Amino acid sequence: MSEGVKMSIKLFIITAVAALALGITHAVTEEPIRLQNEQASMEARKAVLPDAQEFLPVDISEYRDEYPNVIEVYQGKSGDDTVGYVFKVVSKGYGDDVELFVGIDAKEDRVENVSIISHNETPGLGAKAAEPDFLSQYTGKSAGSPLAVVRGSATQDTQVEAITGATITSKAVTQGVNSALEFYNRVLKDGGVPLL
Repeated sequence: MSEGVKMSIKLFIITAVAALALGITHAVTEEPIRLQNEQASMEARKAVLPDAQEFLPVDISEYRDEYPNVIEVYQGKSGDDTVGYVFKVVSKGYGDDVELFVGIDAKEDRVENVSIISHNETPGLGAKAAEPDFLSQYTGKSAGSPLAVVRGSATQDTQVEAITGATITSKAVTQGVNSALEFYNRVLKDGGVPLL
């Protein structure tokens, strides 16, 4: 047998062993990773709608074309009562997409909380959108009207004060919240859609 054939066989064996090891590692870690991601999503939903004890996914497939920014919707329940809805929405920020969770209290008809899941906004500017000082502006806002970003002080309940130097990011977050509000008002408020 020539040296080239021997080398090829050795490389094949090494590659096969490495592939087998990767396959085993994937099989062993896949379920724990899935469970960890599921737990993190549950905690993120709970953070924006704390009165809910469980979150049931809502079937939004027929609304995908009309609401492309709405990625997922969950009905928040406490026992038999619907306490509200959690929306996973995305909008275009300055650096890239901004993904956020929006919790809407269905009993009070208001925004409960907003949290940013991921963003690539400018550190020190747009990244401030993920801070409580900015996000707390949405808490308690009426779910009945769209919100607008203003420079300077917000003087009306439908206004959110922009982050200085990061108006695009401020508008992106507000657009995401408005997408959730519009979906809630037009689709869910008076009866909702089927659960998955």
